[in-house]
Amino acid sequence: MKRSFLLWYVLLVQAFFYGAWYSVGGSLHCEYSNSVILHRPHSVSITEFGAVGDGVTLNTKAFQNALFYLNSFSDKGGAKLFVPAGQWLTGSFDLISHLTLWLDKGATILGSTASLSQEYILARRIGLWLILYHHMDEEESCLSDDVMVIGENGTIDGQGSVWWDWFRHGELNYTRPHIVELINTTGLIISNLTFLNSPFWNIHPVYCSGWDEYGISYARPSSKIKINRLTGQTTSSSGIAIGSEMSGGVSDIYIKDLHLFNSNTGIRIKTSPGRGGYVRNVHVSNVKFHNVQKAIRFTGKYGEHPDENFDPKALPVIEKITFENINGEDIGVAGLLEGIEGDEFKNICFLNVTLTVKKNSKKAPWKCSHVRGYSQWVSPEITCDSFGESIFPEHSSDCFGLSENNLEKSSGLSRSPWLLSW
Repeated sequence: MKRSFLLWYVLLVQAFFYGAWYSVGGSLHCEYSNSVILHRPHSVSITEFGAVGDGVTLNTKAFQNALFYLNSFSDKGGAKLFVPAGQWLTGSFDLISHLTLWLDKGATILGSTASLSQEYILARRIGLWLILYHHMDEEESCLSDDVMVIGENGTIDGQGSVWWDWFRHGELNYTRPHIVELINTTGLIISNLTFLNSPFWNIHPVYCSGWDEYGISYARPSSKIKINRLTGQTTSSSGIAIGSEMSGGVSDIYIKDLHLFNSNTGIRIKTSPGRGGYVRNVHVSNVKFHNVQKAIRFTGKYGEHPDENFDPKALPVIEKITFENINGEDIGVAGLLEGIEGDEFKNICFLNVTLTVKKNSKKAPWKCSHVRGYSQWVSPEITCDSFGESIFPEHSSDCFGLSENNLEKSSGLSRSPWLLSW
């Protein structure tokens, strides 16, 4: 996750996924507008480039040739690539600026796994298997921008089970790839799509943060990310994760209207000594969990490093993270909050949080170490001493992004029921 000004708005995304869902490290700007999305002066169908939607024919060249052709319209208002109903098998391809990739109702883009083809072997060797890979050369000064990946609830299926088998059997010497990787990107909308069966993260912004000493020196923070109306599950990892590659810094993250079910972890922040950087000003609101083993998790000693050159004294700053209006049922552990000794995570706030822990759970609903903050209207109550003080009236300014409704009702200090709307 490495890059500044990846301006990103995710709206009406439906995601049912094999593995981890969304790894944050980008930034955002766009507003969703039908008039903007539909207005591209040039439009072609993938079938015009010889693609066949039978789920068997490999269409990598068709996608690559279509995008090469459409790139000629980037300075003429941009272009739209239409993917009709069908099963469109393909290897990785690069997106271009000023593009709308439209997946129609019944359209599925499938990641190729055909007999470990040459491109798949190459992908395994370099650790990249990207169905959508939007990038620019690092020596260029401009950003790739104005990209829309949308449709009538089409599907992008990474067919990632083979990668998970390699990973679980210890057969990988490289990191697993992602369905969508975004490099040096601004002005992006991903909307109204279903993502399935990723080899790793479903959506992964790159060159917005960084890893240990490399991310610190590269110094490209991620900021102003919005993730709205997202539904899904992940049995192996986190619905949304910030970090652990956050050495360039992550700030001003807004996550709203999130529904996760049958999942390992809901929302997780990961870091480690050696990372440096920061995660600050994060606001999570209107979240619904169902059958989630760990609803909220902070991990201060994630431990993985690219090499032995990292500085263990480069400690991250984790602060001003607010969870507001959170509801959950059949929860294993409400919060597992583990900071770093000598580098306390601070101003972590919980407001209007109700997480019903499973009756047969033998674990304490909250566990805290080296994390400090404030809590109010939380059930089960956070019994950690470091969360003993209420948010209102004295500490509201320490909590990032509190809603006006809760600020207004705080004077009475009595909890009112809230309705999670979808």
